[in-house]
Amino acid sequence: MPTLLALETSCDESAAAVVRDQRVLASAVASQVEEHARWGGVVPEIASRRHVEALPGLIEQVMAQSGLAFSELDAIAATAAPGLVGALLVGSVTGRSLARLHNKPFVAVHHLEGHLCSVQLGDPLPPGPYLVLLVSGGHTEMIRVDGPGHYQRLARSRDDAAGEAFDKVARLLDLGYPGGPAIQAAAEQGDPRRFPLPKGRVSLPEGGFHPYDFSFSGLKTAVLRLVNQLKAETESGGEPFPLADVAASFEQVVADVLVERTTRCARDQGLQTLVLVGGVAANRRLRARLEQRCGELGIQWRLAPLAYCTDNAAMIAVAAEQRFSAGACSPIDLAVAPRLALEEAPVLYAPQPAF
Repeated sequence: MPTLLALETSCDESAAAVVRDQRVLASAVASQVEEHARWGGVVPEIASRRHVEALPGLIEQVMAQSGLAFSELDAIAATAAPGLVGALLVGSVTGRSLARLHNKPFVAVHHLEGHLCSVQLGDPLPPGPYLVLLVSGGHTEMIRVDGPGHYQRLARSRDDAAGEAFDKVARLLDLGYPGGPAIQAAAEQGDPRRFPLPKGRVSLPEGGFHPYDFSFSGLKTAVLRLVNQLKAETESGGEPFPLADVAASFEQVVADVLVERTTRCARDQGLQTLVLVGGVAANRRLRARLEQRCGELGIQWRLAPLAYCTDNAAMIAVAAEQRFSAGACSPIDLAVAPRLALEEAPVLYAPQPAF
């Protein structure tokens, strides 16, 4: 049962956690959301500075809460890819420095692999392979999981991620940042079927459409046109701007397209379990639609615990624990890779640093 300290600083959440055998002994997150909200999105330079300020205190906090000394750890882990390069460097350099200082192995982790492992912090998964729908501010992907480290991407968004679309539409509606919670709150009393909106599709070169891939840029443009039309009507003496209905209609079409294509993929792959992870997994309409459709199709579904849907270090620790238990560790002089694809994650454990 290895015990690891893990660090996560890939974007705008500073996090540290101590995990043993997929059990969280201590976890802490310092969010920068309020500061970045002033700018309508994440400012990379500000994010890096705040990581530098927050991380030492978070490490001290989780080590104290776990009741462990550094000598009792088996390894130290940190997110090394993908993400904002400056932010990644803060966590990676800190993790590698602690590993060298305390003579512990260092385990670099791919951020998406962390999200895939977040579901293991909840109820046990049924046996066999399963399909993961990863939906966050930076990623929207379907990934088949056949076991630790064995991943196959089956679909992705070809433009905006779902969470990014929420942020952009929230800005159009003057709802602020981050967009997911803001739109969910605005949509609560709205009519989700009032305004038909397009379910973006991805054309294939040979004709037809990709059965699973997503596209949200056209949806964002459609909402922009709808908002401009409705505001013009309001200014001409029409009804007040129907904010709740617009928000609910947008939220509903995103949930519908995510669930429809993911359950279709699961059936085509012969998979009986579907897992939802990532920050957008906290959306109530998406979870309700997924539960309904999986029930109709007889597919089991699991959700990462809500506390571990957004960026956190506990999920990074679980991913590192699996790699470490399989005999993997990373070079102490490994740098970071802001654009490393998930299928390239094994390079993090090559004897010689790949970057």
